[in-house]
Amino acid sequence: MAHPLDRPLWNALTGRLSAVALGDACAVRIDPQVGVFAAAADASPDSIAALTALCSAHPGAGLVERTDGPMEDVLPTGIAVVSRAPCVQMICEVLTPAAADGLDVVPLGQADAEEMLALATLTKPGPFRARTHELGGFIGVKRDGRLAAMAGRRLRVAGHTELSGVCTHPDFRGHGLATALSRRVVAAVLAEGETAFLHAYADHDATIALYESLGFRTRARVTYTVLA
Repeated sequence: MAHPLDRPLWNALTGRLSAVALGDACAVRIDPQVGVFAAAADASPDSIAALTALCSAHPGAGLVERTDGPMEDVLPTGIAVVSRAPCVQMICEVLTPAAADGLDVVPLGQADAEEMLALATLTKPGPFRARTHELGGFIGVKRDGRLAAMAGRRLRVAGHTELSGVCTHPDFRGHGLATALSRRVVAAVLAEGETAFLHAYADHDATIALYESLGFRTRARVTYTVLA
């Protein structure tokens, strides 16, 4: 049986995140207000046609497929590709030891939605939309009434939850906030009996090293395709 992380988008959007997905048995796309991800069931003409219809109706989709897998080059028909970037998929089963961070961490939700979107738009941690916060599990640190940093959860497949949305406002960088919040999110995922995972650009050595310091290791290489 294939590993659930071999096709994280398809498995998430037809499984634990199906409530925020559009589509059918041939192709799915996450609600555009929640995110950008889309996936086809397979490389059949019916699946490609369904993926094309979804990505035409809701532009700006993103695809994530294993570089060594059969779906990497399965793309919708007639839709321009904006970019294709090599990424790594990393997993964490055990956090590295660390001293208590002493941060006053707060849960984030609907009341913080506007500020969360503004922070993500400024810092660009990855696709983040007006309702991404509804995926839940977001936490943050506030300083002087401002959202200084945040981290949360995104994709969920069998036994695995993705760390995502990790970012720090430029005014508050250099204090380890992103690292501390990432550790908190991963600790909560592990405490629930799941494995944490994430995706990072393959050429972002410093980012990869940071996550390795938390206990993450590279599981697979994937390609992130952004459509017009």
